[in-house]
Order: sequence, then C-alpha cells, then structure tokens
Amino acid sequence: MSNLTAKVSSNVFYKARQRASEHNERLKSRENEADIMSIDRGRLYHIESGVAVPYPEEIKMMCDLYGMPELQNYYCTEMCPLGCDIPKISAVTLDRVAIHALSVFQNISNTSKILLDVAKDGQITEDEYPDMVKVLEVVKEPETAAQNLKVWAKKNL
Repeated sequence: MSNLTAKVSSNVFYKARQRASEHNERLKSRENEADIMSIDRGRLYHIESGVAVPYPEEIKMMCDLYGMPELQNYYCTEMCPLGCDIPKISAVTLDRVAIHALSVFQNISNTSKILLDVAKDGQITEDEYPDMVKVLEVVKEPETAAQNLKVWAKKNL
C-alpha cells in the first residue's frame, strides 16, 4: 500500500488537484472532484495513481477546473502517442517566456544568413549538411516559444 501511496503523491494530476484545492475547498477530496467532473471516483483514483491514462476530455476538464493549462501540454507530450512532436513547455513566468521568445527571434535572425548561404544554389552539398541541420534545429524553437506564451496567457489572462 505504501508504494501506491507514494505513487499517488508523486502523480502530476494528484499534485495539480492538491495545488488547486488551496483555492477551491471542494477539490480537497477526490469524491467531490469526481462529482464535479461527473466521473467515477475510482476512475479518478486510477488516474491519480497512474494506473489509468486520462481521456482527453478529462484532461480538458482538469485544466479548466484547476486553472492549470500546462496539464494539457503535459498530457500531449508525455502520455499521448500522437503528441511526441509537440514541444514541452519550460517557462511559466512572463519574464522567462519573454526572454525565451526574444532569444528565439535573435537565433532566427542569425540563422537566416546560414539558410540563404546553403540554399542559394538550390542544393545542399555534403559540407553544407551540418549547417542545414543547425537551421532545422533553430526553426523548431518558435513553436516552443509560442506554446510557452499560450500557456502563460491561458493561465494569467
């Protein structure tokens, strides 16, 4: 039993409910939350203990109920087999989000010259391949910056 208790207390969904219960007394008990979400409390227990994977609709309800849109990113990047390409959010405060976004914009600006040099003849030669790999890595970053900003906005606006 202690193994399962430790598993539950370290579960991201359990922790999220506990944090949300600081502002919403009804979330202190699993029974109340199950009633609010209209799901079986046993199902909620299985989600919080990691035995069951929540359905997308349940994740959406938890995000709204807890005021934690980052749970959706967690589910999509960690649990959904289709979400492996979705960038994980990393910054949750406005200053971190803004600094990350500005850094990304700067990298794109610097990378545009490399891309132009590589693409000017319409072919990628063997010696240009490492530069193209670098360009491809940099163009992934705006999506991460956008995800961070969207989560921050959902949470704070």
